[in-house]
Amino acid sequence: MKPIIPREPIVPDLNQGEVEFLTSLTFGMNIKPRVCDALFVFSGTHSGHWEKAIEAYEKGYIQKIIVTGGRSLTGVPHPEWEGNQHEECSEADIIISHLRQAGIPSHQIVYEDTSTNSLENVLYAKEVFDFTSIESLMVVCKSHVTGRQLRTLKKHLPKRIEYIPYTFTTTYRGIEVNRDNWMTTDSGRKRAWGEYLRIEKYGKMGHLQPM
Repeated sequence: MKPIIPREPIVPDLNQGEVEFLTSLTFGMNIKPRVCDALFVFSGTHSGHWEKAIEAYEKGYIQKIIVTGGRSLTGVPHPEWEGNQHEECSEADIIISHLRQAGIPSHQIVYEDTSTNSLENVLYAKEVFDFTSIESLMVVCKSHVTGRQLRTLKKHLPKRIEYIPYTFTTTYRGIEVNRDNWMTTDSGRKRAWGEYLRIEKYGKMGHLQPM
């Protein structure tokens, strides 16, 4: 199934003001990590999803971890993802396996394993965790999708929750995409512009907090 918005859409010429706007919109604010009531792990096949969750736990930022993810209908799995050889495994299954191997107790992990996109990650997580019981939530996701992921959480979870991004950078065709260099490469520009288009589209659809 093809995604609604292409992964790498055609990008118009951008001036400095537009670059700064897109950086803020897609990567979000730089917020110093701190202790939070729980950790939300968006689904994915990149090792950063479990590596950052393990790091947050070992640094004492969180105790309770909410893992999400069935299998994406539109995404391309990371080539080194274990699930490529095990079709019965969900993205949550693989993430949880790594968390347990790192010594994180099973009772500290809650999960859903049927969602297929970011909106479902959030909606299905609400069925297994009481978000009215927390006031702060650390969030693991790719750095260049932070804005969209946080807007999805803010749309559907209690308004009082404060969000602390705990993100990881990714590479495409060997090129790292981060908040400081995305505008200097073709891959980075396409990824950031694609996120802008998704936020615009899904905001109008009511899936996330609109711009």
